[in-house]
Amino acid sequence: MATKPGEKKLHILQTLASMLENPKGEKITTASLAARIGVSEAALYRHFASKAQMFEGLIEFIESSVFGLINQITAQQENGLLQAQEIVAMLLSFSARNPGMTKVMTGYALINEDERLQVRMNQFVDRIELALKQSLRTAAMAGQIPESDVAVRANLIVSVVLGRWQRFVKTSFKHDPLENSKQQIAFLLS
Repeated sequence: MATKPGEKKLHILQTLASMLENPKGEKITTASLAARIGVSEAALYRHFASKAQMFEGLIEFIESSVFGLINQITAQQENGLLQAQEIVAMLLSFSARNPGMTKVMTGYALINEDERLQVRMNQFVDRIELALKQSLRTAAMAGQIPESDVAVRANLIVSVVLGRWQRFVKTSFKHDPLENSKQQIAFLLS
């Protein structure tokens, strides 16, 4: 039974993500990806026009997953500080469960790839900061924090999240991004 084109694309992306989980951080080539899947490089190019397009597929998965979860959190939680807390916990948890994706989110996997991919991940981080600002504005309107703290706190929180992602990648996934995170998030939001 033949696989559907969408299933083959998904299999290629899943394999790419699993290869990114290799702590040695070896450069992934289309040849090594094709070999891992057991197909020719030409077969990869029937599904993706370029390696950059494969990374775009991973980025689309990351964006839809993360922002879908952020939307759920903000819809279900009215308290702005608790929204921010849950968003940060989700971002760190997503990283812990998806080490290969964390390499993409930090840009580590995008070194020597098309620079538009890094630009897109920078925009991803900017959108996370905007979501946190919105949650913190909600908290400010409820009198939980001063309005003047919103932008500064959102930026600090994003910096902490990025630092935890970076440490997770740089330590070959040994430093869990969730380690002591509840206490630290509470400290940032107090």
